[in-house]
Amino acid sequence: MYNPFQPVEKIKAEVFMSMPAKFRKKSRTGWSDPNRQGAEVECFLEGPSFDREGNLWFVDIPFGRIFRITPKGDWELVTQYDGWPNGLKFHKDGRAFITDYKAGLLSLDPKTGKIETVLGSMYSENFKGLNDLHFASNGDLYFTDQGQTGIADPSGRVFRLSADGKLDRLVLNVPSPNGITLNTQEKHVFVAATRSQQIWRLPLMADGSVSKTGVAIQLSGGAAGPDGIEMDSENGLLVCHLGVGIWRFDSNMLPTHLVYSENPHHHHLANLCFGGDGKDLYITESMSGDILKARMPVTGKKMFGLS
Repeated sequence: MYNPFQPVEKIKAEVFMSMPAKFRKKSRTGWSDPNRQGAEVECFLEGPSFDREGNLWFVDIPFGRIFRITPKGDWELVTQYDGWPNGLKFHKDGRAFITDYKAGLLSLDPKTGKIETVLGSMYSENFKGLNDLHFASNGDLYFTDQGQTGIADPSGRVFRLSADGKLDRLVLNVPSPNGITLNTQEKHVFVAATRSQQIWRLPLMADGSVSKTGVAIQLSGGAAGPDGIEMDSENGLLVCHLGVGIWRFDSNMLPTHLVYSENPHHHHLANLCFGGDGKDLYITESMSGDILKARMPVTGKKMFGLS
């Protein structure tokens, strides 16, 4: 019989690169005052994603910056604008789509740096504050609307923008919806509910509706709950657990691995993506400006933007 309490294998993450000093500017912003309790910040990195050319992209929320690291290791500031970008994923057509806490759903032309609004509101009402996103293989875009929701205000939402432009509200009662992904069969949507320390599973019906939503994983401990999540090719779910590290759960949602950093200041491993040959995991440590790297036992699932 399978033992659900087998020892968890630990994987140490190493620093891949650190933000150069020329991009660091410690100050307070309109985002950091409510979200970092008035503390000055140098950066807050999120949304890592690779393009077809092997560039690693990510966002800097409080300063509205979009960066990429080239295959040669050069840091490039692609654009800076009046917004709070949080998640970034690539479309098959080469555009980067951005969930922006202030401005809604945006697209970015990687060649020109031009940003355009895809959805600034929904049903004539503003979003609470978009967080993360994920493309299905047919081009449908799933994204989370987190805002300041939590246990006392479980009104966070999950949306789907279909490839033909139809907007569906799938869930409207999540306490802080954050990271989002789909399993390899695209039969289930997984959402990180940060403030309830949970991963929710949203089964997708044949007509695209959601039924029998449940808790796939119940976490505990850490500085906060789950943040970014992603699926590997064996339907293992990787979960950034703030203050702990990155868990890998198998297809039965039982823990198999824990990615960790020995640096005591690395307590905000917020988001992740697969790169290289598919087994290299790249992780944004939001507060320090470090990008970490770990070698995983299973390749990541194929992303829409790289297909």
